[in-house]
Amino acid sequence: MDMEAIKNTALSAVFKGGRILSDMYGSSFRVDRKGRIDLVTEADTASETAIIETLTRRFPDHDVLAEESGASHRESPYRWVIDPLDGTTNFAHGLPLFSVSIAFQAHGETVFGVVFNPITEELFMATKGEGATLCGRPISVSEAATVEESLLVTGFPYNVRDIMPRLLSRFESCLDAAQGVRRLGSAALDLCFLACGRFDGFWEENLKAWDTAAGVLIAEEAGARITDFNGKKYTPGEVEMLATNGGIHQEMITLLMT
Repeated sequence: MDMEAIKNTALSAVFKGGRILSDMYGSSFRVDRKGRIDLVTEADTASETAIIETLTRRFPDHDVLAEESGASHRESPYRWVIDPLDGTTNFAHGLPLFSVSIAFQAHGETVFGVVFNPITEELFMATKGEGATLCGRPISVSEAATVEESLLVTGFPYNVRDIMPRLLSRFESCLDAAQGVRRLGSAALDLCFLACGRFDGFWEENLKAWDTAAGVLIAEEAGARITDFNGKKYTPGEVEMLATNGGIHQEMITLLMT
């Protein structure tokens, strides 16, 4: 496996997808609904098409899992996991908090990830075992030791109405204990902002693999601890995710389980 070719191709793809998003941002485009609050725009599909074409032109035998087009089934040990526009609702409303997320997996393990916000031009990247970077500079999680001194971030899933009491109970517990809680609307950016110390903890439910595959690797390579709400190992696509700087992890588990 040629990791330099993997990285270069992923960067080419993420910049092409990002260019499409930045060109369409603030303009008129079609918005459709996959659910009551689950949007998809022309930008999502155009970005995904450009990304997949770039990746498969260089690696035609690799599998692909993408948010809008689903999964290919080439039975390859290598797979690309793509979110062409994480933060579609923000994008549709002209809020510049969204990203392109691409992860590369070998034999079921994520070994490279990149997340790019085309508006701020912040590029987060990580290779397994080599640390994480922001625009080429090494990053690491914060040193906060308690939730009381922490800034947290969360997200609400598309089925929020179905789990409202449980979701609000957890939100209230964390809001009461922390310095503050934010909701940005892009799980990929939430994880990257945790990785560079802007947030100290992040939790959410019902995220998909394309939402988290790249961000999880970036956060872990920056020193984050990532589990489910019970402290068990997290795999992208599982129901619950808790990601912290490590220092507040057990306290966060206690808050989320109350």
